[in-house]
Amino acid sequence: MRTNHGHRRRAWGAVAIATALAISACGSDEASSPSTAAASETTPAAASETTAAATGAAMACGLGSGEAATGDPIKLGAVVGATGPADFSSAAKGAQAYFDCVNANGGINGRPIEYQVEDDGWDPEKAVTVAKKLVEDDQVVGMVGSTSFVECAANAEYYASQGVAVIAGVGVPRECFFSSNIAPMNQGPRLSGIGAAEYAREQGATTMACIANVIPNFGGWVCQGIEAWGKENGVEVQSFNGQADLSDGETVMQQALATNPDAVVVVEAGPGVSGYLKIAEQLGATPKFYGPTSAYDTAFPEAVGDHWFGQFPVEIEFNTMDSTGPDNMLWQAVMAQYGASDAPIDSFSQGGFLAAKVAVDALLTLDPAAIDRAAVTEAFIAVSNYESDLVCGAWSFGEGEHHNANHTGRIVELTADGGWNIVKECFDIPDPEISDLVG
Repeated sequence: MRTNHGHRRRAWGAVAIATALAISACGSDEASSPSTAAASETTPAAASETTAAATGAAMACGLGSGEAATGDPIKLGAVVGATGPADFSSAAKGAQAYFDCVNANGGINGRPIEYQVEDDGWDPEKAVTVAKKLVEDDQVVGMVGSTSFVECAANAEYYASQGVAVIAGVGVPRECFFSSNIAPMNQGPRLSGIGAAEYAREQGATTMACIANVIPNFGGWVCQGIEAWGKENGVEVQSFNGQADLSDGETVMQQALATNPDAVVVVEAGPGVSGYLKIAEQLGATPKFYGPTSAYDTAFPEAVGDHWFGQFPVEIEFNTMDSTGPDNMLWQAVMAQYGASDAPIDSFSQGGFLAAKVAVDALLTLDPAAIDRAAVTEAFIAVSNYESDLVCGAWSFGEGEHHNANHTGRIVELTADGGWNIVKECFDIPDPEISDLVG
């Protein structure tokens, strides 16, 4: 499958609306299997021909009534890292777009969703403050679409103590996956990194360097995972963790390259990945480089430059952005019609959209007059075997202290003209830490 992201988001989005209206509806209960069919390439001319019809149509989100919800709002929240080393708020923007679509189509049995997003600035102390604001001051009944490098570690115990369930759009540190009340939609950076390393091994690499950052329970946990995987698969892995702002990026890269690895796996937020690749290019690095899902972004090819076209594989946690399954087409349409103008089109947006869709479907099972935090928490945790073409396997929340339902991914690679081509379909990520989930 080839994905070309050379055109503007709103152009292909207009075509996506028209297509999605014909084949799918938000909130559908029909299970769908992962799509492997290639989507047609969108051109600006084709987009202009459908723009009028597409933007004038009403999507059938949630109840699909076409009428705005006007009842008492249901408050949901999210914590994101919007300011800091990188803007890490894409998932919440995807969730917001879906909620806006639902509110335009009857809401939750007449009640609109009021979605409140707080920025933690990549600061654990601020993450605690804004979580308490949402839970205690704003009285949100649940959290959906959160995406942060620090907030799971800062707030996991707090959410459990307050009986708040979190369907995270993007989990990052280990606590996002080893907490009773948090269940992320994504695989997480550790699994995404191991998936990239596994593909590098299949391509012949026997020695690797892992590069990540020093944020607690992120970089160490990620690279230790690749090291543990390496021991089980005969691959020598050495780890190098630098500052999240790449202030020591050149030093870290030089140290990694000094080990003469066959492959280098860089696990960072998208800007961090592109930053390290630019450093590697300047240093004349010769190993093959591999990345995590954060690099799978319409803006990444331009950001990283054509030096890397045709030679940078990435493990993706969701489906390709041009896949033709109903949920992905719906995501495209919702983002085009309801997404903020600055909302990225990337894997994390898909994750936030899907988190919101799962949450809405759970909320629609409740008596609208009796929706409170306890009822929402019970409904979220009860989600089981939720199927979507956006993920390779069914997703569940469920009871327990370990939540990593999404543990199967794909590999895409930058093409010679700056698009993306899928080179490996769904495969289980071989992380020793999740053997209890996949064994």
